[in-house]
Amino acid sequence: MNKRDFPKIHFYDQDFVDIYDKTWNWISDYWIDPSTGQTSPDGYFIYPQNGELIVDQFESIFSSFFLVFSNRNYPANKNIDYFYEQQEENGAIRWKYDTKTNKPVLDKSNPEGVGLPLFAWAEFNLFHKGGNKRRIKEIMPVLQKYMDWIDRTFKKPNGLYNVPFVSSTMFNAPRKGAYYPVDFNACMAINCAHMSALGDILNDKEISFQYLKKYFQLKTRINSLMWDNDTGFYHDLDKNEQRLQQKTIAGFWPLLAELPNADKADLLIAHLSNPKTFGSEHPFPTVSMDSPDFKEKGEGFNGSVYSPFNFMIIKGLEKYQRYDIARESAIRHLYFILEGLSPANPKEKGDLFEAYLPMKEGPASLSHKSEFPRRRYLHYIGLSSIALMIENVIGLNISLPRKTVDWIIPNMEIMGIEKLSLKRNLITILSNKSNRGWEIQMESEKLYYFTINILDQKKKTLPIPSGKCTMLIDKL
Repeated sequence: MNKRDFPKIHFYDQDFVDIYDKTWNWISDYWIDPSTGQTSPDGYFIYPQNGELIVDQFESIFSSFFLVFSNRNYPANKNIDYFYEQQEENGAIRWKYDTKTNKPVLDKSNPEGVGLPLFAWAEFNLFHKGGNKRRIKEIMPVLQKYMDWIDRTFKKPNGLYNVPFVSSTMFNAPRKGAYYPVDFNACMAINCAHMSALGDILNDKEISFQYLKKYFQLKTRINSLMWDNDTGFYHDLDKNEQRLQQKTIAGFWPLLAELPNADKADLLIAHLSNPKTFGSEHPFPTVSMDSPDFKEKGEGFNGSVYSPFNFMIIKGLEKYQRYDIARESAIRHLYFILEGLSPANPKEKGDLFEAYLPMKEGPASLSHKSEFPRRRYLHYIGLSSIALMIENVIGLNISLPRKTVDWIIPNMEIMGIEKLSLKRNLITILSNKSNRGWEIQMESEKLYYFTINILDQKKKTLPIPSGKCTMLIDKL
């Protein structure tokens, strides 16, 4: 088999396999060479609109989480490297750039063009999927200058950051008066934690300690000022450090940052199944359903469901070992995406959309903006149809430097992945029912360590040699 092929997935619901395959097939249409405007595998991952070829920091960081599974057909770091190349002398990296001119795209709502600071999170993931330590050494000075710029420009004496809330892409969210946005501050904590981890990879104790200290300082400030015991939620703060009562999806970023203790995490996670707040039919709305600003039609960030924010919540649930809720949420989310691709009403044109309705199937809408939601918006949807499919529905967690593959599954089902490239090692892991019972068939070109965890009832770590082998579940 050609190593350049995409990894093949197996799942008992063929519709999930089909949408996974279609996403890979469609992605080639969005790699565009800005100098010619034509599609090119050497271009950047861009969603062209109104003749503009804009690279977006939020899209570029999040899309790297599914492009890492392309078996190197698409470089997951290409767009991210573009941002590093545009870094200014003062360390600034802006949220959007016009690739035709390499000029930042700024507007009145975000005059400094600051985006969510998540480059280190993306780099940590790239390292574990690609094992390139030299890359971390090369980009660390860029990341340090970028973090210094954010500190100088946006950090206030109380230790929190004041930026426009639209830096998180939530352009019309009901967050009026938000002076210290909870999502940006939580993302700074996420980035500090991963900067420290990257320092550990480089064996640089100074970097590791510096950013770990910043992480704990932020953790303390966010928990003391932004957490509300009565609502069991994290809130934005106004200029006077008073909590705004609005509950938006931004309040779940602290999960991914591992800020809440076990008790706070339980209260926060309970909102995801609460039919009065965030437990909507299609998980998860961008505004709490008990808010007067919540709209069943979505209205942008007034209730629509967006793949990157679902991805963020599901990865946050993993931090607290809530794998069951994470998987169930991913599956429900994917079923609604499938409904939008093949609507029951033959008059409606199906597709993959930027945003979805929270209470029923179909794309969200936004008054006075006919181009919303964008169709075939793969920069977002690939997170669900590829990354969540592999990591949460099938349940594989892969680290190349550690030579480990963890498989967390709630019960035995016919599923798995075939010919996934781990650098120069193609691996296959499939579960099947045979006359001997449930068995896992594995094939690899090199040794790695495989951990299977079935609902915490059976857990085993085994070295998997090169070649083919079979593991009987009943023998564990």
